[in-house]
Amino acid sequence: MLTALNPHDRNQPFPEVSQALDDPNGLLAVGGCLSSRRLVNAYRSGIFPWYGEEDPILWWSPDPRLILFPEEMKISRSLGKTLRRGEFGFSFDARFEAVLNACAEPRAYATGTWITLEMKRAYLRLHLLGIAHSFEAWRGDELVGGLYGVALGRVFFGESMFHRESNASKAAFAFAAGCLKAWGYVVIDCQVYTRHLVSLGAQEVARADFIQLLQAYGRQPPGKFAWRKAGTEE
Repeated sequence: MLTALNPHDRNQPFPEVSQALDDPNGLLAVGGCLSSRRLVNAYRSGIFPWYGEEDPILWWSPDPRLILFPEEMKISRSLGKTLRRGEFGFSFDARFEAVLNACAEPRAYATGTWITLEMKRAYLRLHLLGIAHSFEAWRGDELVGGLYGVALGRVFFGESMFHRESNASKAAFAFAAGCLKAWGYVVIDCQVYTRHLVSLGAQEVARADFIQLLQAYGRQPPGKFAWRKAGTEE
């Protein structure tokens, strides 16, 4: 039976992830709210929200979990050529809201979006708190790709990516993996299996192993230069 969360109790603990359903895989709880405190508690526990515009808030912790170790990022021959030619410029936290909005746009292969207005507001609040971050790919002054996610400890929880040009999201992801590796991040959470992410080096691990990674690295500080722009002071 699913746990129903109280929308007025931001400190209500989540049930153990072992209680998540097998079908649909990982569904754990329903309801609650998207306060920053609840979201941080969710990510620290290996849980994330995912639901449609007409649904209540649904909380998930699938088994297995798709993750990527930044040092194991795979660069295909075509992507390598794109990066070496310098076709794109890159940044982080330059246009978080624009990346969020682009990720929320309907896809050609799906109807609607899971990034509802409520979700947008929640992640914008996390960004203002320095918890949610974005990576951007540019063609000149035009934003052509990017991704956003949540950073806690030495773990980056990827949420969504988009592209408006071929290879733009892959290039942004490669840039993100390089930054995260340099900043001391140990793992990128990719949530659930996609061929696209597996082609970039992601792998499935048992949920229990993912929880162990969170316990080991979720509260360790990253490198001192994490999320600092060039030229900023200590």
